[in-house]
Amino acid sequence: MSGLLSRVLQAAAVLLALTAGAAADDYPNKPIRLIIPFPPGGSNDVVGRLVARHLSDALGQQVFVDNRGGAGGTIGTDTAAKAAPDGYTLLVISLAHAVNPWLYKLPYDHDKAFVPVASFGSGTNVLAVNPDLPVHSVKELIALAKAKPGELNYASAGVGSFQHLGGELFKLLAGVDIVHVPFRGGGPAMIDVMGGHTKIIFSSLIQTTPHVKSGQLRALATGGAKRNPVLPDVPTIGETVPGYEANNWWGMLAPAGTPPAIVEKLNKAVSAALDAPELQQQFAKEGASVVKMSPDEFGKYIVTETAKWGRVVKEGRITAK
Repeated sequence: MSGLLSRVLQAAAVLLALTAGAAADDYPNKPIRLIIPFPPGGSNDVVGRLVARHLSDALGQQVFVDNRGGAGGTIGTDTAAKAAPDGYTLLVISLAHAVNPWLYKLPYDHDKAFVPVASFGSGTNVLAVNPDLPVHSVKELIALAKAKPGELNYASAGVGSFQHLGGELFKLLAGVDIVHVPFRGGGPAMIDVMGGHTKIIFSSLIQTTPHVKSGQLRALATGGAKRNPVLPDVPTIGETVPGYEANNWWGMLAPAGTPPAIVEKLNKAVSAALDAPELQQQFAKEGASVVKMSPDEFGKYIVTETAKWGRVVKEGRITAK
């Protein structure tokens, strides 16, 4: 009987492999939904839409964006986790994905709910202020913050977002007390700062650069290890606050159980999309860099980032309120 059972299981495995292979060969034969777990206007949205457009060309099927913002990205992420693992629902993630396990009781299993597909790229942040704020350098901002503890505020895309972590790291290293004001995404946060309600933002360079060049925001410094060629005359935060460095990153996940052949096909398609001259020019224009990884490499990177930012959350005593 055990021999019969073994042969039945082997036959089932072969049938499953053949079925998965056939599904991959036929994939995609309908539009693909790309969930962005933040509202329009933030860096996730900017990068996700740019990749989606070129991914549509690479796959020969429409890749349409579905913004599902809220709760630091966990609402949209949960929607993706519960989707059918057939390659037709995908998720854009960023640094926030690595931070959320330390802040929230997640409705999905952070380690097991998804399979990594591909990395898109990375980019530094930029410390920008509303032009009405009477500061023109990081040194002046620190002096004003120390003169008025608890009176200045900075906007972010929500608790645990890249903007939030960049701001909290600044507070820790600069020794200042500025108040965090969370919004439901990078777009709303940016609008509020440009409107002059909140005065400061530690946003991604890719999102902020257009508003700096239009004069709606004043860039005080960028958060990378070196000055950024997009804003070459703007110093780094680290030149005034030693040890400061903050970089965001973006990539794609698929629900757990998605056939490996489909994941590999998607990885190759993303790679082709990232090769598009228009995409590379747009990334470079906004201060971001294309970063390609295999699914396995991206999975290991997420694990490393989750551990790294977990330490920042603990040391900064960041909590989801």
